[in-house]
This record gives sequence, structure tokens and C-alpha cells, in this order.
Amino acid sequence: MSGQRLVLATRNVHKVEELRRILLDAGLAVELVGVDAFPDVPEVAETGRNFQENALLKARAVAAATGVPAVADDSGLAVEALNGMPGLFSARWAGRHGDDAANLDLVLAQISDVPDEQRGAAFVCAAAFALPDGQADVVAARLDGSLLRERRGTNGFGYDPIFVPTGARRTTAEMAPAEKDAMSHRGRAFRGLVPVIRRLLAPA
Repeated sequence: MSGQRLVLATRNVHKVEELRRILLDAGLAVELVGVDAFPDVPEVAETGRNFQENALLKARAVAAATGVPAVADDSGLAVEALNGMPGLFSARWAGRHGDDAANLDLVLAQISDVPDEQRGAAFVCAAAFALPDGQADVVAARLDGSLLRERRGTNGFGYDPIFVPTGARRTTAEMAPAEKDAMSHRGRAFRGLVPVIRRLLAPA
């Protein structure tokens, strides 16, 4: 397994660094790169019905396009009072992909009349690993918590400023990056993927 190259289906350098740390901590001697190392690989349409399907779609497509084993993730916020939404649409809830402020404002407006004790939510993530021949597997993880009525903290991104994990007093935007990584839904999913990577990369 030493010297094996993996590609993470993202152009987000922070995600690449996070997974690289997790693989290193697990003793996997692999070279991890982002999909920007392969400029000709097109964006993958996220047409799945859930996070697991989208993660598998991206991992399989990137592995097939690059000829390199690939990791992909898909994640979002599930709000109990909104029947699990915005879910798959978390990044474009307000209509424009990646407009964090507008997405957060819309969620706050939609649950403005919801009592504090009914503002439960969870960050959910699915992470998939695929080989170029199509073999693949996926794991999911979640971080349960509740939503505040106003923003707190400047770290993180997306819905972090209003999300307080269960048992915590601070939002994930008030936590140091290492502290957030240790409990985050994506960190948990990536760590859960390590045994999958070991199994699929093991020599036959």
C-alpha cells in the first residue's frame, strides 16, 4: 500500500489537508491529492437521492476519469423542524450555490417561531472510496446538536455559526479547527472510511 496515490474529489484544500492528517494518523502511507491535480476531470453532477448516493457517484466518476482510487464526500444540515431539510440542498438552500450567509439567514427565518427545545438538527456526511474498476463502499456519520437564533463565532463556514453540538456550549464556529475536526461529521466519516480503504487497496 506504500506509495499508493489517492485523489479526493474536491478542490477544497482544507478538506484535502483534513483527510491527509487522518490517513497519516491511521498509518496509511499514501499520497493524497485533490482533483485539481487532474485539470481535465469535469465536475460530477450530484444526482443522487441521498448523501450516500452522491458520495458514491463522485468517487466512482473521479476514479474512472483519473485511473486513481478516489475518495468523495457529500454533506449537509438536517433540521428536525424542516423535516430533515435543507439536507442535500444545504449548499444552495437560498437558491445560489455556496452563498453561506443567505442559506443561514433562510434557515433562521424558516424556524424563527420554533421553540428552543424543538430546534434539533444534525450535520450529516457520507464518505465513499472507489477503485477505477468500480469497486466502492461508503460510510456515513452525523453530529447531532441544536440551532441558535443568532450567529456566534467566526471560525468554520456554512451553518457553523448557529450549530451547537449536543453536550457543548459553543457553536462549531466558536471552536478551534482541531477541536471541530475531532468531532465533525466529515472527520468522523473520513475516519470511518479508513478500514474501507485498507480493505479495497489490500493486494488480492
